[in-house]
Amino acid sequence: MTNPLPNANPVLVVDFGAQYAQLIARRVREAHIYSEIVPHRWSAAQVLAKNPAAIILSGGPASVFEPGAPRLDRAILEAGVPVLGICYGFQAMAYALGGDVDRGSKGEYGSTEASVTAGQGLLAGSPDGQTVWMSHGVAVARPPTGFEVLASTDGAPVAAFQDRDRRLYGMQWHPEVRHTPLGQAALENFLYREAGLSPNWTPGSIVADQVSAIRAQAGPARVICGLSGGVDSSVAAALVQRALGNQLTCVFIDHGLLREGEREQVERDFAAVTGANLVVQDASAVFLEALAGVTDPETKRKIIGREFIRAFEAAAREVVAGVAGPGSVGSGASNEDVGEVKFLVQGTLYPDVVESGGGDGAATIKSHHNVGGLPEDMKFELIEPLRWLFKDEVRAVGSELGLPDSMVWRQPFPGPGLGVRIIGAVTQGRLDTVRRADAVVREELTQAGLDREIWQCPVVLLADVRSVGVQGDGRTYGHPVVLRPVTSEDAMTADFSRLDYGLLARIAGRITGEVPEVNRVVLDITSKPPGTIEWE
Repeated sequence: MTNPLPNANPVLVVDFGAQYAQLIARRVREAHIYSEIVPHRWSAAQVLAKNPAAIILSGGPASVFEPGAPRLDRAILEAGVPVLGICYGFQAMAYALGGDVDRGSKGEYGSTEASVTAGQGLLAGSPDGQTVWMSHGVAVARPPTGFEVLASTDGAPVAAFQDRDRRLYGMQWHPEVRHTPLGQAALENFLYREAGLSPNWTPGSIVADQVSAIRAQAGPARVICGLSGGVDSSVAAALVQRALGNQLTCVFIDHGLLREGEREQVERDFAAVTGANLVVQDASAVFLEALAGVTDPETKRKIIGREFIRAFEAAAREVVAGVAGPGSVGSGASNEDVGEVKFLVQGTLYPDVVESGGGDGAATIKSHHNVGGLPEDMKFELIEPLRWLFKDEVRAVGSELGLPDSMVWRQPFPGPGLGVRIIGAVTQGRLDTVRRADAVVREELTQAGLDREIWQCPVVLLADVRSVGVQGDGRTYGHPVVLRPVTSEDAMTADFSRLDYGLLARIAGRITGEVPEVNRVVLDITSKPPGTIEWE
Protein backbone atom coordinates (compact mmCIF):
# COMPACT_ATOMS: atom_id res chain seq x y z
CA MET A 1 0.00 0.00 0.00
CA THR A 2 1.47 3.36 -0.98
CA ASN A 3 2.56 5.43 2.00
CA PRO A 4 2.01 9.20 1.71
CA LEU A 5 5.21 10.18 3.50
CA PRO A 6 7.46 7.15 3.81
CA ASN A 7 10.24 8.99 5.67
CA ALA A 8 8.14 11.36 7.73
CA ASN A 9 8.10 11.94 11.46
CA PRO A 10 4.32 12.25 11.79
CA VAL A 11 2.20 13.93 14.37
CA LEU A 12 0.31 10.95 15.75
CA VAL A 13 -3.31 11.33 16.85
CA VAL A 14 -4.05 8.60 19.40
CA ASP A 15 -7.73 7.78 18.93
CA PHE A 16 -9.58 7.11 22.18
CA GLY A 17 -12.85 6.56 20.32
CA ALA A 18 -13.52 10.20 19.50
CA GLN A 19 -16.00 11.26 16.89
CA TYR A 20 -13.50 14.01 16.06
CA ALA A 21 -10.24 12.04 15.76
CA GLN A 22 -10.19 12.43 11.97
CA LEU A 23 -10.95 16.12 12.36
CA ILE A 24 -7.95 16.58 14.66
CA ALA A 25 -5.70 14.99 12.06
CA ARG A 26 -7.24 17.21 9.42
CA ARG A 27 -6.59 20.38 11.45
CA VAL A 28 -2.96 19.39 11.90
CA ARG A 29 -2.65 18.98 8.15
CA GLU A 30 -4.27 22.38 7.66
CA ALA A 31 -1.27 23.66 9.59
CA HIS A 32 0.82 21.98 6.81
CA ILE A 33 2.15 19.24 9.07
CA TYR A 34 1.58 15.57 8.28
CA SER A 35 -0.49 13.57 10.78
CA GLU A 36 -1.67 10.00 11.16
CA ILE A 37 -4.26 8.37 13.41
CA VAL A 38 -3.31 5.36 15.53
CA PRO A 39 -5.52 3.30 17.88
CA HIS A 40 -5.36 3.73 21.64
CA ARG A 41 -4.73 -0.03 21.93
CA TRP A 42 -1.24 0.47 20.59
CA SER A 43 1.47 0.08 23.21
CA ALA A 44 3.82 2.92 24.00
CA ALA A 45 6.54 1.00 22.16
CA GLN A 46 4.39 0.81 19.01
CA VAL A 47 3.57 4.51 19.17
CA LEU A 48 7.15 5.58 19.75
CA ALA A 49 8.44 3.20 17.06
CA LYS A 50 6.87 5.52 14.46
CA ASN A 51 9.28 8.20 15.68
CA PRO A 52 6.54 10.82 16.10
CA ALA A 53 7.38 14.50 16.03
CA ALA A 54 4.50 15.08 18.44
CA ILE A 55 1.51 13.20 19.85
CA ILE A 56 -2.09 14.35 20.29
CA LEU A 57 -4.44 12.39 22.57
CA SER A 58 -8.00 12.59 21.28
CA GLY A 59 -11.27 12.83 23.14
CA GLY A 60 -13.53 9.85 23.66
CA PRO A 61 -16.83 8.75 25.19
CA ALA A 62 -15.41 6.94 28.23
CA SER A 63 -14.60 8.19 31.72
CA VAL A 64 -11.20 7.50 33.27
CA PHE A 65 -13.04 5.97 36.25
CA GLU A 66 -14.96 3.36 34.26
CA PRO A 67 -13.84 -0.28 34.31
CA GLY A 68 -12.22 -1.04 30.99
CA ALA A 69 -11.77 2.64 30.09
CA PRO A 70 -8.78 3.30 27.81
CA ARG A 71 -5.63 3.89 29.79
CA LEU A 72 -2.68 6.08 28.87
CA ASP A 73 0.74 4.49 29.24
CA ARG A 74 2.97 6.89 31.17
CA ALA A 75 5.86 5.87 28.97
CA ILE A 76 4.33 7.98 26.21
CA LEU A 77 4.43 11.01 28.51
CA GLU A 78 7.98 10.30 29.67
CA ALA A 79 9.57 9.86 26.23
CA GLY A 80 10.35 13.55 25.72
CA VAL A 81 7.97 13.80 22.76
CA PRO A 82 5.61 16.83 22.92
CA VAL A 83 2.12 15.60 23.87
CA LEU A 84 -1.20 17.46 23.73
CA GLY A 85 -4.26 15.98 25.45
CA ILE A 86 -7.76 16.97 24.29
CA CYS A 87 -10.94 16.28 26.30
CA TYR A 88 -10.63 12.61 27.38
CA GLY A 89 -6.96 12.69 26.39
CA PHE A 90 -6.52 15.71 28.69
CA GLN A 91 -8.18 13.87 31.58
CA ALA A 92 -6.21 10.68 30.87
CA MET A 93 -2.97 12.65 30.99
CA ALA A 94 -3.91 14.29 34.30
CA TYR A 95 -5.03 10.96 35.77
CA ALA A 96 -1.88 9.10 34.68
CA LEU A 97 0.37 11.75 36.23
CA GLY A 98 -1.41 11.92 39.59
CA GLY A 99 -3.79 14.83 39.10
CA ASP A 100 -7.34 14.83 40.49
CA VAL A 101 -10.20 14.13 38.09
CA ASP A 102 -13.56 14.96 39.67
CA ARG A 103 -16.39 12.59 38.74
CA GLY A 104 -18.90 14.81 40.53
CA SER A 105 -18.17 17.96 38.59
CA LYS A 106 -20.72 19.98 36.65
CA GLY A 107 -20.93 18.79 33.05
CA GLU A 108 -20.58 21.22 30.17
CA TYR A 109 -21.88 20.66 26.66
CA GLY A 110 -21.67 23.03 23.75
CA SER A 111 -20.56 26.64 23.66
CA THR A 112 -18.84 27.66 26.91
CA GLU A 113 -16.92 30.70 28.11
CA ALA A 114 -13.38 29.99 29.33
CA SER A 115 -11.35 32.35 31.52
CA VAL A 116 -7.71 32.40 30.47
CA THR A 117 -5.37 32.95 33.38
CA ALA A 118 -2.06 32.48 31.56
CA GLY A 119 -1.88 33.54 27.91
CA GLN A 120 1.44 31.91 27.12
CA GLY A 121 2.74 28.70 25.65
CA LEU A 122 -0.26 26.70 24.47
CA LEU A 123 -2.57 29.73 24.76
CA ALA A 124 -0.12 32.40 23.63
CA GLY A 125 -1.98 35.31 22.08
CA SER A 126 -5.28 34.40 23.68
CA PRO A 127 -7.48 37.13 25.19
CA ASP A 128 -8.51 36.89 28.83
CA GLY A 129 -11.66 35.05 27.82
CA GLN A 130 -12.63 32.96 24.81
CA THR A 131 -15.54 30.88 23.58
CA VAL A 132 -14.82 27.16 23.48
CA TRP A 133 -16.75 23.98 22.65
CA MET A 134 -17.12 21.59 25.58
CA SER A 135 -18.44 18.05 25.89
CA HIS A 136 -17.60 16.56 29.28
CA GLY A 137 -19.25 15.15 32.38
CA VAL A 138 -16.15 14.97 34.58
CA ALA A 139 -13.34 17.49 34.96
CA VAL A 140 -9.79 17.93 36.18
CA ALA A 141 -9.98 19.50 39.64
CA ARG A 142 -6.24 19.61 40.38
CA PRO A 143 -3.38 19.38 37.86
CA PRO A 144 -0.44 17.01 38.29
CA THR A 145 2.62 18.33 40.06
CA GLY A 146 4.61 20.72 37.89
CA PHE A 147 1.72 21.80 35.67
CA GLU A 148 0.64 25.40 35.24
CA VAL A 149 -3.12 26.04 34.98
CA LEU A 150 -3.90 28.12 31.89
CA ALA A 151 -7.70 28.39 31.88
CA SER A 152 -10.86 27.47 33.75
CA THR A 153 -14.62 27.39 33.22
CA ASP A 154 -17.60 27.10 35.55
CA GLY A 155 -17.57 23.32 35.24
CA ALA A 156 -13.83 22.76 34.84
CA PRO A 157 -11.51 24.34 37.45
CA VAL A 158 -8.61 23.17 35.32
CA ALA A 159 -9.69 23.62 31.71
CA ALA A 160 -6.18 23.85 30.23
CA PHE A 161 -2.70 23.26 31.57
CA GLN A 162 0.92 22.82 30.53
CA ASP A 163 4.30 21.65 31.79
CA ARG A 164 6.69 23.21 29.32
CA ASP A 165 9.74 21.53 30.86
CA ARG A 166 8.27 18.11 30.12
CA ARG A 167 6.57 19.36 26.90
CA LEU A 168 3.15 18.21 28.07
CA TYR A 169 -0.02 20.19 27.35
CA GLY A 170 -3.77 19.74 27.53
CA MET A 171 -7.18 21.33 27.26
CA GLN A 172 -10.64 20.17 28.20
CA TRP A 173 -12.32 21.79 25.21
CA HIS A 174 -12.22 20.77 21.57
CA PRO A 175 -9.86 23.05 19.60
CA GLU A 176 -10.46 21.09 16.38
CA VAL A 177 -14.08 22.17 15.87
CA ARG A 178 -15.05 25.46 14.27
CA HIS A 179 -17.22 26.24 17.31
CA THR A 180 -13.95 27.02 19.13
CA PRO A 181 -12.92 30.12 17.14
CA LEU A 182 -9.37 30.22 18.53
CA GLY A 183 -8.91 26.45 18.46
CA GLN A 184 -6.69 26.35 15.39
CA ALA A 185 -4.45 29.01 16.92
CA ALA A 186 -3.99 26.83 20.01
CA LEU A 187 -3.17 23.78 17.89
CA GLU A 188 -0.64 25.79 15.91
CA ASN A 189 0.89 27.11 19.14
CA PHE A 190 1.42 23.51 20.18
CA LEU A 191 2.81 22.44 16.80
CA TYR A 192 4.98 25.46 15.98
CA ARG A 193 5.93 27.08 19.31
CA GLU A 194 6.06 24.14 21.67
CA ALA A 195 6.90 21.17 19.42
CA GLY A 196 9.11 23.26 17.12
CA LEU A 197 7.68 21.82 13.90
CA SER A 198 7.88 23.41 10.46
CA PRO A 199 4.96 23.62 8.01
CA ASN A 200 6.33 21.37 5.26
CA TRP A 201 3.24 19.27 4.38
CA THR A 202 2.35 20.94 1.09
CA PRO A 203 0.88 19.79 -2.23
CA GLY A 204 4.35 19.90 -3.73
CA SER A 205 5.81 17.70 -0.99
CA ILE A 206 2.92 15.24 -1.32
CA VAL A 207 3.53 14.92 -5.06
CA ALA A 208 7.28 14.44 -4.63
CA ASP A 209 6.93 11.85 -1.89
CA GLN A 210 4.20 9.94 -3.69
CA VAL A 211 6.11 9.82 -6.95
CA SER A 212 9.05 8.25 -5.09
CA ALA A 213 6.81 5.80 -3.25
CA ILE A 214 4.96 4.75 -6.42
CA ARG A 215 8.21 4.11 -8.29
CA ALA A 216 9.55 2.04 -5.39
CA GLN A 217 6.36 -0.02 -5.19
CA ALA A 218 5.75 -0.66 -8.88
CA GLY A 219 9.30 -1.11 -10.17
CA PRO A 220 9.16 -1.99 -13.90
CA ALA A 221 5.71 -3.59 -13.74
CA ARG A 222 2.79 -2.45 -15.83
CA VAL A 223 0.02 -0.70 -13.96
CA ILE A 224 -3.62 -0.05 -14.74
CA CYS A 225 -5.77 2.61 -13.17
CA GLY A 226 -9.49 2.40 -12.65
CA LEU A 227 -10.44 5.79 -14.01
CA SER A 228 -13.96 7.06 -13.33
CA GLY A 229 -13.55 10.64 -14.52
CA GLY A 230 -14.12 11.92 -10.99
CA VAL A 231 -11.68 13.97 -8.94
CA ASP A 232 -10.15 11.13 -6.93
CA SER A 233 -9.33 8.68 -9.70
CA SER A 234 -8.18 11.49 -12.01
CA VAL A 235 -5.71 12.82 -9.45
CA ALA A 236 -4.52 9.30 -8.59
CA ALA A 237 -3.98 8.57 -12.29
CA ALA A 238 -2.12 11.84 -12.83
CA LEU A 239 0.18 11.05 -9.89
CA VAL A 240 0.99 7.59 -11.20
CA GLN A 241 1.46 8.96 -14.71
CA ARG A 242 3.97 11.46 -13.31
CA ALA A 243 5.80 8.58 -11.61
CA LEU A 244 5.64 5.80 -14.20
CA GLY A 245 4.88 7.28 -17.62
CA ASN A 246 3.95 4.62 -20.20
CA GLN A 247 3.95 1.83 -17.62
CA LEU A 248 0.47 3.11 -16.77
CA THR A 249 -2.65 2.40 -18.78
CA CYS A 250 -5.83 4.08 -17.58
CA VAL A 251 -8.94 1.96 -17.98
CA PHE A 252 -12.29 3.67 -18.03
CA ILE A 253 -15.11 1.19 -17.48
CA ASP A 254 -18.44 2.50 -18.69
CA HIS A 255 -20.70 0.56 -16.34
CA GLY A 256 -23.81 2.31 -17.57
CA LEU A 257 -24.24 4.01 -14.19
CA LEU A 258 -22.56 7.28 -15.16
CA ARG A 259 -23.81 10.84 -15.17
CA GLU A 260 -24.86 12.40 -18.45
CA GLY A 261 -21.88 13.23 -20.67
CA GLU A 262 -19.35 11.59 -18.36
CA ARG A 263 -17.87 9.08 -20.77
CA GLU A 264 -17.58 11.70 -23.51
CA GLN A 265 -15.74 14.08 -21.21
CA VAL A 266 -13.23 11.43 -20.15
CA GLU A 267 -12.58 10.36 -23.73
CA ARG A 268 -12.18 13.98 -24.83
CA ASP A 269 -10.26 15.57 -21.97
CA PHE A 270 -8.33 13.19 -19.76
CA ALA A 271 -5.68 11.84 -22.13
CA ALA A 272 -5.14 15.32 -23.57
CA VAL A 273 -4.44 16.77 -20.12
CA THR A 274 -2.27 13.99 -18.69
CA GLY A 275 -0.78 12.30 -21.74
CA ALA A 276 -1.75 8.94 -20.27
CA ASN A 277 -2.64 5.84 -22.28
CA LEU A 278 -6.43 5.48 -22.08
CA VAL A 279 -8.58 2.44 -22.77
CA VAL A 280 -12.38 2.74 -22.64
CA GLN A 281 -14.47 -0.40 -22.21
CA ASP A 282 -18.26 -0.48 -22.49
CA ALA A 283 -19.45 -2.99 -19.87
CA SER A 284 -22.87 -1.48 -19.26
CA ALA A 285 -24.76 -4.59 -20.34
CA VAL A 286 -22.74 -6.77 -17.97
CA PHE A 287 -23.38 -4.50 -14.97
CA LEU A 288 -27.07 -4.12 -15.74
CA GLU A 289 -27.51 -7.87 -15.96
CA ALA A 290 -25.61 -8.44 -12.69
CA LEU A 291 -27.76 -5.85 -10.88
CA ALA A 292 -31.08 -7.12 -12.23
CA GLY A 293 -33.66 -7.35 -9.44
CA VAL A 294 -31.19 -6.37 -6.68
CA THR A 295 -32.55 -3.85 -4.18
CA ASP A 296 -30.27 -4.20 -1.12
CA PRO A 297 -27.71 -1.36 -1.19
CA GLU A 298 -24.83 -3.36 0.29
CA THR A 299 -25.41 -6.11 -2.26
CA LYS A 300 -25.44 -3.52 -5.06
CA ARG A 301 -22.12 -2.11 -3.91
CA LYS A 302 -20.48 -5.53 -3.68
CA ILE A 303 -21.77 -6.54 -7.12
CA ILE A 304 -20.44 -3.32 -8.65
CA GLY A 305 -17.07 -3.78 -6.90
CA ARG A 306 -16.84 -7.35 -8.14
CA GLU A 307 -17.73 -6.48 -11.73
CA PHE A 308 -15.26 -3.58 -11.72
CA ILE A 309 -12.44 -5.93 -10.82
CA ARG A 310 -13.51 -8.50 -13.40
CA ALA A 311 -13.62 -5.77 -16.06
CA PHE A 312 -10.16 -4.56 -15.02
CA GLU A 313 -8.80 -8.10 -15.18
CA ALA A 314 -10.12 -8.43 -18.72
CA ALA A 315 -8.63 -5.06 -19.66
CA ALA A 316 -5.28 -6.07 -18.16
CA ARG A 317 -5.19 -9.18 -20.34
CA GLU A 318 -5.76 -6.97 -23.38
CA VAL A 319 -3.00 -4.59 -22.28
CA VAL A 320 -0.59 -7.53 -21.99
CA ALA A 321 -1.66 -8.70 -25.43
CA GLY A 322 -1.02 -5.22 -26.81
CA VAL A 323 -4.59 -4.61 -27.92
CA ALA A 324 -6.93 -1.91 -26.75
CA GLY A 325 -10.15 -3.85 -27.05
CA PRO A 326 -13.50 -2.96 -28.57
CA GLY A 327 -14.76 0.58 -28.18
CA SER A 328 -11.47 1.83 -26.78
CA VAL A 329 -9.28 4.82 -27.39
CA GLY A 330 -5.64 5.38 -26.59
CA SER A 331 -2.61 7.58 -27.08
CA GLY A 332 -0.97 5.04 -29.39
CA ALA A 333 2.03 4.73 -27.08
CA SER A 334 3.95 1.47 -27.35
CA ASN A 335 3.35 -1.23 -24.76
CA GLU A 336 6.71 -2.90 -25.12
CA ASP A 337 7.67 -5.55 -22.65
CA VAL A 338 8.06 -3.73 -19.33
CA GLY A 339 6.60 -6.56 -17.28
CA GLU A 340 3.20 -7.98 -16.48
CA VAL A 341 0.27 -5.97 -15.18
CA LYS A 342 0.57 -6.43 -11.43
CA PHE A 343 -0.95 -3.29 -9.97
CA LEU A 344 -4.29 -1.57 -9.92
CA VAL A 345 -4.41 2.15 -9.09
CA GLN A 346 -7.44 3.36 -7.16
CA GLY A 347 -8.52 6.78 -5.96
CA THR A 348 -9.37 5.57 -2.46
CA LEU A 349 -9.57 8.39 0.09
CA TYR A 350 -9.25 8.32 3.85
CA PRO A 351 -13.00 8.84 4.50
CA ASP A 352 -13.66 5.77 2.30
CA VAL A 353 -11.40 3.71 4.54
CA VAL A 354 -12.97 5.00 7.76
CA GLU A 355 -16.57 4.44 6.65
CA SER A 356 -15.73 0.94 5.43
CA GLY A 357 -14.53 -0.03 8.89
CA GLY A 358 -10.85 0.54 8.19
CA GLY A 359 -10.11 2.27 11.49
CA ASP A 360 -9.44 0.49 14.76
CA GLY A 361 -12.81 -0.36 16.22
CA ALA A 362 -14.57 1.63 13.51
CA ALA A 363 -18.08 0.63 12.53
CA THR A 364 -18.77 -0.18 8.89
CA ILE A 365 -21.16 2.55 7.76
CA LYS A 366 -21.21 1.33 4.18
CA SER A 367 -18.85 -0.73 2.05
CA HIS A 368 -17.23 1.52 -0.51
CA HIS A 369 -16.89 -0.47 -3.70
CA ASN A 370 -13.13 0.10 -3.70
CA VAL A 371 -12.60 -0.88 -0.05
CA GLY A 372 -15.12 -3.25 1.52
CA GLY A 373 -16.56 -4.32 -1.80
CA LEU A 374 -13.46 -5.81 -3.41
CA PRO A 375 -13.54 -9.57 -4.11
CA GLU A 376 -11.22 -11.74 -2.05
CA ASP A 377 -9.73 -13.45 -5.12
CA MET A 378 -8.62 -10.21 -6.76
CA LYS A 379 -5.39 -10.75 -8.70
CA PHE A 380 -3.98 -7.22 -8.47
CA GLU A 381 -1.90 -5.52 -5.83
CA LEU A 382 -3.17 -2.02 -5.09
CA ILE A 383 -1.51 1.33 -5.50
CA GLU A 384 -3.59 3.87 -3.59
CA PRO A 385 -1.65 7.14 -3.50
CA LEU A 386 -4.57 9.10 -1.98
CA ARG A 387 -5.57 6.57 0.67
CA TRP A 388 -4.63 8.81 3.61
CA LEU A 389 -5.75 12.12 2.09
CA PHE A 390 -8.88 14.17 2.58
CA LYS A 391 -10.76 15.60 -0.38
CA ASP A 392 -9.41 19.14 -0.08
CA GLU A 393 -5.86 17.76 -0.08
CA VAL A 394 -6.66 15.74 -3.19
CA ARG A 395 -7.91 18.85 -4.98
CA ALA A 396 -4.77 20.75 -4.00
CA VAL A 397 -2.60 17.91 -5.33
CA GLY A 398 -4.61 17.89 -8.56
CA SER A 399 -3.97 21.58 -9.07
CA GLU A 400 -0.28 21.03 -8.29
CA LEU A 401 -0.21 18.41 -11.06
CA GLY A 402 -1.72 20.85 -13.54
CA LEU A 403 -5.19 19.34 -13.85
CA PRO A 404 -7.81 21.88 -14.96
CA ASP A 405 -10.40 23.30 -12.56
CA SER A 406 -13.16 21.57 -14.53
CA MET A 407 -11.67 18.26 -13.39
CA VAL A 408 -10.39 19.21 -9.93
CA TRP A 409 -13.60 20.90 -8.79
CA ARG A 410 -16.12 18.39 -10.10
CA GLN A 411 -18.72 17.38 -7.55
CA PRO A 412 -17.83 14.06 -5.91
CA PHE A 413 -19.60 11.08 -7.43
CA PRO A 414 -19.75 7.61 -5.86
CA GLY A 415 -17.91 4.79 -7.58
CA PRO A 416 -21.10 2.70 -7.79
CA GLY A 417 -22.59 5.66 -9.64
CA LEU A 418 -26.29 6.02 -10.20
CA GLY A 419 -26.79 2.43 -9.10
CA VAL A 420 -26.91 3.61 -5.47
CA ARG A 421 -29.01 6.67 -6.28
CA ILE A 422 -31.94 4.50 -7.31
CA ILE A 423 -33.90 3.26 -4.31
CA GLY A 424 -35.04 -0.05 -5.70
CA ALA A 425 -33.90 -2.30 -8.51
CA VAL A 426 -31.72 -0.83 -11.24
CA THR A 427 -33.20 -0.80 -14.75
CA GLN A 428 -32.26 1.04 -17.92
CA GLY A 429 -35.40 3.18 -17.74
CA ARG A 430 -34.75 4.18 -14.14
CA LEU A 431 -31.14 5.04 -14.97
CA ASP A 432 -32.29 7.27 -17.82
CA THR A 433 -34.70 9.05 -15.46
CA VAL A 434 -32.26 9.79 -12.66
CA ARG A 435 -29.48 10.65 -15.16
CA ARG A 436 -31.58 13.37 -16.79
CA ALA A 437 -32.75 14.78 -13.45
CA ASP A 438 -29.14 14.86 -12.22
CA ALA A 439 -28.06 16.72 -15.37
CA VAL A 440 -30.69 19.41 -14.73
CA VAL A 441 -29.48 19.92 -11.17
CA ARG A 442 -25.82 20.16 -12.16
CA GLU A 443 -26.60 22.63 -14.94
CA GLU A 444 -28.54 24.88 -12.58
CA LEU A 445 -25.93 24.77 -9.81
CA THR A 446 -23.19 25.66 -12.32
CA GLN A 447 -25.21 28.55 -13.73
CA ALA A 448 -25.80 29.80 -10.17
CA GLY A 449 -22.02 29.78 -9.54
CA LEU A 450 -22.29 27.25 -6.71
CA ASP A 451 -19.91 24.54 -7.87
CA ARG A 452 -17.30 25.45 -5.24
CA GLU A 453 -19.82 26.14 -2.48
CA ILE A 454 -21.88 22.97 -2.73
CA TRP A 455 -19.95 19.81 -1.84
CA GLN A 456 -22.34 17.81 -3.95
CA CYS A 457 -26.03 17.39 -4.67
CA PRO A 458 -27.03 13.76 -5.15
CA VAL A 459 -30.34 13.27 -6.94
CA VAL A 460 -32.10 10.17 -5.61
CA LEU A 461 -34.87 8.40 -7.49
CA LEU A 462 -37.47 6.77 -5.25
CA ALA A 463 -38.14 4.11 -7.85
CA ASP A 464 -40.41 1.98 -5.65
CA VAL A 465 -42.54 4.97 -4.62
CA ARG A 466 -45.34 6.50 -6.70
CA SER A 467 -47.00 9.85 -6.15
CA VAL A 468 -50.14 11.32 -7.67
CA GLY A 469 -49.70 14.51 -9.67
CA VAL A 470 -51.43 16.65 -12.21
CA GLN A 471 -49.62 17.57 -15.42
CA GLY A 472 -51.22 18.88 -18.60
CA ASP A 473 -54.66 18.86 -16.95
CA GLY A 474 -54.37 15.12 -16.44
CA ARG A 475 -53.63 12.79 -13.57
CA THR A 476 -50.13 11.36 -13.38
CA TYR A 477 -48.74 8.62 -11.20
CA GLY A 478 -45.02 9.28 -11.33
CA HIS A 479 -41.97 9.00 -9.13
CA PRO A 480 -40.49 11.45 -6.64
CA VAL A 481 -36.85 12.47 -6.77
CA VAL A 482 -34.97 13.75 -3.74
CA LEU A 483 -32.42 16.58 -3.89
CA ARG A 484 -29.61 16.19 -1.35
CA PRO A 485 -27.49 19.38 -1.52
CA VAL A 486 -24.79 19.36 1.17
CA THR A 487 -21.84 21.39 2.30
CA SER A 488 -18.82 19.62 3.77
CA GLU A 489 -15.07 19.84 4.16
CA ASP A 490 -14.17 16.17 3.84
CA ALA A 491 -17.41 14.11 3.78
CA MET A 492 -16.84 12.90 7.33
CA THR A 493 -19.56 15.34 8.42
CA ALA A 494 -21.94 17.42 6.32
CA ASP A 495 -24.77 19.91 6.60
CA PHE A 496 -27.57 20.52 4.15
CA SER A 497 -27.05 23.50 1.88
CA ARG A 498 -29.44 26.45 2.26
CA LEU A 499 -30.16 26.90 -1.42
CA ASP A 500 -32.08 29.92 -2.67
CA TYR A 501 -35.80 29.22 -3.02
CA GLY A 502 -35.79 30.67 -6.51
CA LEU A 503 -33.07 28.23 -7.55
CA LEU A 504 -34.96 25.32 -5.99
CA ALA A 505 -38.11 26.38 -7.83
CA ARG A 506 -36.27 26.46 -11.17
CA ILE A 507 -34.78 23.02 -10.54
CA ALA A 508 -38.14 21.52 -9.58
CA GLY A 509 -39.87 23.15 -12.55
CA ARG A 510 -37.30 21.89 -15.01
CA ILE A 511 -37.21 18.34 -13.66
CA THR A 512 -40.98 17.91 -13.64
CA GLY A 513 -41.19 19.55 -17.05
CA GLU A 514 -38.29 17.74 -18.74
CA VAL A 515 -38.31 14.33 -17.10
CA PRO A 516 -41.74 12.79 -17.81
CA GLU A 517 -41.45 10.00 -15.23
CA VAL A 518 -41.01 12.47 -12.34
CA ASN A 519 -43.89 14.50 -10.94
CA ARG A 520 -42.56 15.47 -7.53
CA VAL A 521 -39.28 16.96 -6.26
CA VAL A 522 -38.48 16.88 -2.54
CA LEU A 523 -35.58 18.29 -0.49
CA ASP A 524 -33.48 16.36 2.04
CA ILE A 525 -32.46 18.65 4.92
CA THR A 526 -30.73 16.05 7.09
CA SER A 527 -27.19 16.63 8.35
CA LYS A 528 -24.46 13.97 8.57
CA PRO A 529 -24.70 12.53 11.13
CA PRO A 530 -27.32 11.13 11.41
CA GLY A 531 -27.81 10.68 7.65
CA THR A 532 -25.02 9.75 5.23
CA ILE A 533 -24.58 11.93 2.14
CA GLU A 534 -25.69 9.17 -0.20
CA TRP A 535 -28.99 7.44 0.55
CA GLU A 536 -27.49 3.99 -0.06
